[in-house]
Amino acid sequence: MMTKILYIEDNDQNFYLVEFILKTKGYNVIRARDGKEGIGLAISERPELILLDIQLPVMDGYATARELRNIPDQKSTPIVALTSYAMAGDREKAIAAGCNGYIEKPINPKTILEQIQQFLPPQV
Repeated sequence: MMTKILYIEDNDQNFYLVEFILKTKGYNVIRARDGKEGIGLAISERPELILLDIQLPVMDGYATARELRNIPDQKSTPIVALTSYAMAGDREKAIAAGCNGYIEKPINPKTILEQIQQFLPPQV
């Protein structure tokens, strides 16, 4: 069974690059374009990992992470902020909101897979 990753990202270019990298390694990537849609997909799809942009329409990534952590089935799902917010304190703010990890954009295509795989069980 393919590992399912939910990527909550409103920017098409950012989504397609990460999706391409992950799909070439056999991951199933599902997309939500805003926080509210992401919460709905997290509930219905039950992904093994959630990648979360912080600057989102409707509900920002911090609020989305906090809301996801209030859902019983999502309490242990790893959430990784994948964001261009790279100022002092942004990483800590993401972790405090419920994220397990933090990856800055622009992503490095050579290292992004390794960074993401740290939060997933090994593929069989």
